[in-house]
Amino acid sequence: MMIENTAPDAIQGMLDPLGDGEFCFECHPGVPCFTECCRDLNLMLTPYDIVRLKNRLKLEAGVFLERYCSRSFDEQRNLPMLALKMRDDAGRTCPFVSPDGCALYEDRPAACRIYPLARASRVHPVHGTVQEDYFVLHEKHCLGFEEKRDWSSHEWIQDQGLELYHELNDLWMAIITHPRLRQPPPLGAKQQQMFFLASYNVDRFREFVLQSRFLRLFNLPAHEEEAVRESDEALLRLSFRWLNFSLLNQPALSLRENAEDR
Repeated sequence: MMIENTAPDAIQGMLDPLGDGEFCFECHPGVPCFTECCRDLNLMLTPYDIVRLKNRLKLEAGVFLERYCSRSFDEQRNLPMLALKMRDDAGRTCPFVSPDGCALYEDRPAACRIYPLARASRVHPVHGTVQEDYFVLHEKHCLGFEEKRDWSSHEWIQDQGLELYHELNDLWMAIITHPRLRQPPPLGAKQQQMFFLASYNVDRFREFVLQSRFLRLFNLPAHEEEAVRESDEALLRLSFRWLNFSLLNQPALSLRENAEDR
């Protein structure tokens, strides 16, 4: 995935390739621009972002979506997308920022964690491995680049706790960037609803899995069936397989024998 095709237009001219994999940066309350990057955002939320945030706030997914998310529609792919709803104040500040910084720092979204880097990922067409490139986002207001701490991209990813975010986000991005979604026929209303449910409302998706015919139709190992009852991360992995199966016609799930009779 090329960064020029996925990054917002507003930051296209601010991205520089991280050539040797090293950069100088630090953010802390002593930097004059502290929290300046937490305002006037168009921050797309991924499924794992929502899981972490709603669990931190101890909210059901549906309540979190209603309270903290704004909805848009990607006309190219016929998909609903979610962004974090900013406060209705002069600076359009993030609902979770305070003078002391992010109130949900340990569970902040991936886009906040990776800053000031940007990541472009793509799946190798033959080997299926994820290939990635990193860029430095130089915003005019950010003075963190004047701090004297050196990082490699690998050190930054580990320090910011991005490994699981990248793993789950890559699975989801492979779905929403699949060529099938740009080809006719477009997704219908029920398919769009299923995408929304499986991507964003994990609590309702768990009800769908456990209370419908899902487990009678699909052959899930016993350990996976148990995991999706307790773990939102396991449930997300299943939801992505379901979307690959139901939207992209990929063999990501297998039907039980005589499933049509169940």
